[in-house]
Amino acid sequence: MKSIFARSMREGRSGFLKSAGIVSAAVLASRITGLARESVLSGLFGAGAVFDAYVLGYRIPNLARDLFAEGALASAFVPTFTRYLATRSRAETRELSNVMGMLLMVIAGGVCLLGMIFSPVFVEMFASGFHAVPGKFELAVQLVRIMFPFLLLVALSAQAQGILNAHHQFGIPALSSSLFNIGSIGFGLAIGHWTSIGAVQGMACGVLCGGLAQLAFQLPGVWRAGFAWRPQWNLQHEGIRHILKLMGPAVLAGASVQINVLVNTNFAASLRDAAGHVMNGPVSWLSYAFRFQQLPLGLFGISIAAATLPRISRSAATGDYAEFRDVLSHSLVMILLTTIPSSVGLAILGESMIGIVYQHGRFSASDTHQTAIALTCYAIGLAGFAALKLIAPAFYALGDSRTPMMVSIASIAVNAATAFVSIRFLHLGHAGLALSLSTVSIFNALMLLLLLSRRIGGIRGHDILSSLLKILIAAAAMGVACQAVVYLSPSRAVDVLAGIPIGAMVFYVIASALRIPELTDARDTILRKPNQVC
Repeated sequence: MKSIFARSMREGRSGFLKSAGIVSAAVLASRITGLARESVLSGLFGAGAVFDAYVLGYRIPNLARDLFAEGALASAFVPTFTRYLATRSRAETRELSNVMGMLLMVIAGGVCLLGMIFSPVFVEMFASGFHAVPGKFELAVQLVRIMFPFLLLVALSAQAQGILNAHHQFGIPALSSSLFNIGSIGFGLAIGHWTSIGAVQGMACGVLCGGLAQLAFQLPGVWRAGFAWRPQWNLQHEGIRHILKLMGPAVLAGASVQINVLVNTNFAASLRDAAGHVMNGPVSWLSYAFRFQQLPLGLFGISIAAATLPRISRSAATGDYAEFRDVLSHSLVMILLTTIPSSVGLAILGESMIGIVYQHGRFSASDTHQTAIALTCYAIGLAGFAALKLIAPAFYALGDSRTPMMVSIASIAVNAATAFVSIRFLHLGHAGLALSLSTVSIFNALMLLLLLSRRIGGIRGHDILSSLLKILIAAAAMGVACQAVVYLSPSRAVDVLAGIPIGAMVFYVIASALRIPELTDARDTILRKPNQVC
């Protein structure tokens, strides 16, 4: 019996690693096209007043997206939809999907309308310092109004992604972001060139076109799964009421995250130079750096979490908490195994990567250096950011949305204190703001992990700590190797082309010698023949 259970767990891990690998490949394409999009923007607008306004115009509807669509909705919908697939009839599950889609159109559409009407209020809240630069505040208001309808498109995309992930179809949802990036670049450049509205306004319109492309790319898969949308309205539906019950605290938890962003954006928009003038650039530097951090975060953290959530949701629905603990702890170590060396790579090779991708057109060498400083500070919290993508949804799978909410609210005080001290006393500038978000991510992840361990009777804490120590040793050796490459390299291109493979090889050799179990599982899955994996 023991051997049968062990074999089942190995097969389950192989399936998980395959799913995570599919998502990682798709996310890699998405992040590469995202960097291409950012490269186009940096060449067009640099890191000055225009791009600061664009960043804020894009950020405000995206904060609403994170709060409602891809945050609270995804965390509440996927566990509920997965439970219906496992325990209810097809007709009942289809009704849940239809009612949820109708509800999203009403709620997200209403939020979009209010956002467009009250966009001056939002810009005032997020970046009152823009008034100090003539025309900057007004441009930001205009861009917010253009891009706010993106929220409705991405909300419907999030539901489509949840349906496909619940059916263990991970590639299409992850790849859909590439369609957004390609569509936003292509249509944005075309609209800006062939119309008279202006280049930055054209790129803002491109965001809407990209969002439509992202949704359209997922719909055929949803239809093939048997969930073509039909209008239904029933607020008394048991599944809808359960989703809304989970979403309430999830929205409050997300609101605390947005408050952190609001606080930091206000600080960034009001930073002054030595002469006392409000600076153009800090908002842009933080945005470019955060985009770079999204590459490993999506490639490893989000992909592993996406592959894990349906499995732990099904384990929670059937009461199999032994499997829940095993899958969760294995996934957490996989996140640490991939994000910690990524953090070291970003910190050491970040300036070279940023220079290659962004430093052209209006983006100067000074912008590259300032963005690299922010990236180093973001990299410190990468493992925390990634772990949160896994740990917080684990609570929702257990039907507990209150705990993540309370921890997130506590994080407001941590972020505000860290940001204030970093800016006012340590004089770290925009780097201090990136560091404060990293501090918050680590705080949230550790607190939630401790509470989750108590909730489910442990998460193999000794094994996780043992693997973490080995990962840190291997990452330190990798850092020395990467630093040696940078020291000896004649150019940025050599830094990246030699530093990444040499660093990865050193990390793999040391980690293999230290016998990290999750690395062995991943290697065996890659080397195993297809018929052995199935």
